[in-house]
Amino acid sequence: MSLPGGPQPSYLLASLKADCVNKPFHQRCQDLIRVIEDFPAKELHAIFPWLVEQVFGSLDGSIVGWNLRCLQEKISPVDFHSTLFFLDPSGAMMKLIYKLQAEEYRYDFPVSFLPGPVRASIQERVLPECPFYHNKIQFPSSGGLGLHLSLNAFEYFMFHFAIFLIIQRNFITGQLCNFSDNAYYILVEKYLNWFLPIEGNVPPPHFSNPGGAVPSPAPRSPSISLTSYGTSPSLLKRHISHQHLVNADPAAQEIWRSETLLQIFVEMWLHHYSLEMYHKMQSPHAKLEALHHRLNVSSTSYISPPLPGSLHSYQESFQPTEEHVLLVRVLVKHLHAFANSLRPEQLSSAAHSHTQSPMEELKRVVIPRFIQPKLYIFLQHCFGHWPLDASFRAVLEMWLSYVQPWRYVPERSSSPLSNEPQNRAVPEKWTSFVQENLLMYTKLFLRYLNRAIRSDLVSPKNALMLFRVAKVFSQPNLPEMIQKGEQLLLEPEPVMPHRQHRLLMSPSLGGSFLSSWQPPITDASFKIKSHVYSLEGQDFQYTQMFGSETRNQVLRLAQMIIQAKQTAKSISDQYPDTGSQTLLSWFGLNSPDLNTTYTGNDLEESGYDSIRKTDEHLEKALEYLSQIFRLNSAQLSQLTVNFGHAQDESQRNQLPDFEQNENGIVLTQLGRQQIINGLRRFDIQYLGDPELQPIRSYENATLVRFLYQLSSVLNERFGSTFASLCRRQDFLGRFCSYHLISRPVQRMSPMPSTSTFDPTVPRITLRFFANYRVLMYLVFFYFVCGSMMSMGPVSCTLFLLFVYVFYAAVMTLLTEHWRPHQD
Repeated sequence: MSLPGGPQPSYLLASLKADCVNKPFHQRCQDLIRVIEDFPAKELHAIFPWLVEQVFGSLDGSIVGWNLRCLQEKISPVDFHSTLFFLDPSGAMMKLIYKLQAEEYRYDFPVSFLPGPVRASIQERVLPECPFYHNKIQFPSSGGLGLHLSLNAFEYFMFHFAIFLIIQRNFITGQLCNFSDNAYYILVEKYLNWFLPIEGNVPPPHFSNPGGAVPSPAPRSPSISLTSYGTSPSLLKRHISHQHLVNADPAAQEIWRSETLLQIFVEMWLHHYSLEMYHKMQSPHAKLEALHHRLNVSSTSYISPPLPGSLHSYQESFQPTEEHVLLVRVLVKHLHAFANSLRPEQLSSAAHSHTQSPMEELKRVVIPRFIQPKLYIFLQHCFGHWPLDASFRAVLEMWLSYVQPWRYVPERSSSPLSNEPQNRAVPEKWTSFVQENLLMYTKLFLRYLNRAIRSDLVSPKNALMLFRVAKVFSQPNLPEMIQKGEQLLLEPEPVMPHRQHRLLMSPSLGGSFLSSWQPPITDASFKIKSHVYSLEGQDFQYTQMFGSETRNQVLRLAQMIIQAKQTAKSISDQYPDTGSQTLLSWFGLNSPDLNTTYTGNDLEESGYDSIRKTDEHLEKALEYLSQIFRLNSAQLSQLTVNFGHAQDESQRNQLPDFEQNENGIVLTQLGRQQIINGLRRFDIQYLGDPELQPIRSYENATLVRFLYQLSSVLNERFGSTFASLCRRQDFLGRFCSYHLISRPVQRMSPMPSTSTFDPTVPRITLRFFANYRVLMYLVFFYFVCGSMMSMGPVSCTLFLLFVYVFYAAVMTLLTEHWRPHQD
């Protein structure tokens, strides 16, 4: 790029826009790097919003951007590496950000694109829960709809980077993108490793800055009158004066980028629950304060008009994707490793937090203060709204990653997992984590239990998910820790403070979570109750994981596991044995069963190996559930006996549960569950003349019609002869019966058959010769015989008939006991 000396920002921007049309992508990246290196912050300030929009696309979808979520190395290696190099934490984009940061430039981000709950609370003149927003909300002096956040360069970039996962997905169509190796996924990992390092501190910015280190963002007073949840305006003023002291501390500047990135990721990815849900989590005293403030707002002050739609409709319409959940899991796993990298001697000094560095303090509070409340609500939303299919595995693994922080201890992760014993006992030091996250274990387990009962456990993927949950919760010491936590929660307490326990989980109005962190409380029962009531509200009715109600559900699930194992076994028994196949079936020439119906699961499509794995997963899941809830062998044996009796019942009891009224057959709720789980089904089959079934896509229509006419002529002319031959009691009679009489179909239907077709009438059928695969193999057979054996068409036909007659005679002797023509 050739630019005259001292160009105006408008010319620089126009030149860069022209390059987007005239130059390839990797060359444009090189030009941008040179521009960032050569030009001062004053001129780069004008192109920064345009550059961010070019990278991530516009918020309204009119500009696609670099399409980071579909940019993969195996498809576009040059563009892929150019993008990662430019957007790397130590790359040119970050150098541009730090240049602009040093000059304290501000950029506007519209409030209308924030997550629904934050947007609604700001529009209702209620200060959002997260202190990140408190000094950034700006309102235009002239009035109107321009409500926005005033952000520094780093915040502006990270807002667009994080919201790209939520908004931009709606505008990427027609592309198959791998979730785990695209540029966006890799950049998320890079930013987490850089700004939240497992070892050491965040590297300082690398750029030429005459003034020294990059300053942390200066506090800004709010331009409109807002109140925080449960916080009076006087506390807001106290916070503003306090934040000057925090920013003046050089040690606090060490982690402002880490804290900012983390707050933005959590807000953009997890803060998708309703404002009513947050009101439910408040103490009564806090609700009265917020209501009192809103009632006293001056009638002359500006009130922004309602946003389109309602918050309730937003909550119902928000459905996270698998990619969204996958990246949240990446965040959870990294935060566990980040928090677990705190050394034991640093943990022991928690009571003297003034001796810790800001990074050590952040590691200590990152899980309970930043992610726990919002992740809990996010998981509840996913458990309640995710479809009952195998894609739920992404949500399940994210949940299991959070409830197992001991898996992400740095020294343990460095050793190979294969050397560790199976189901390693959970160390006692994690008792406090389990108790302070009790609802993550108990309530979400109950949500999954209800989901598993409604799932098709015969499906290999659903069986695997059940196995994973049961295995995790059966780890030695973990059930005891959870049960102890429930006992502490249910301990009677004469006085339960309403105000104090809320302060344990909600930050005060500080610009930093760390400035408001209270010393840890040693009373375990009080901490558990604080955790539960802060997330669910004061009127929450807790359901015990180890109570009688849950135990009954587990027994019901155990019975379903036994039923699913039996169903899988019956499906495996349906695989044809080589001894009972016809000669044509050896070569794949037999006609497929035209009456095969879908059984409600994908097990039949997976093969024998998948059936075996499903059986193993169900068996181990039942064993783990027995360990968790201490189910004895007598209870499991009784369930097995009960199911065995059910298997021996009449055909009526093999059908889904139904009622018959004047409108016909109506399924009951139990019957619907039986069909959904693949446990029972109506036997929907074609019971008419097989020759008159609709022509299939694998058949030649002309041949089907011709062979039907030929078969009809033969049956009409020789029908009486066929019948007399089949009535013979000798070998010839059995031979003819084997070929001319259809096997009876066992029906399981409450409705009587109206078909006039009698399958016991001897008849010849030639329709299988219209199958394209049969025709292909016949042509191949004649070609091989003619080219390799020098046999003519007549000789080949006679040889094929001789082989088949010999095979049919052997099969007749083996199936002598089957005489379908006899009563």
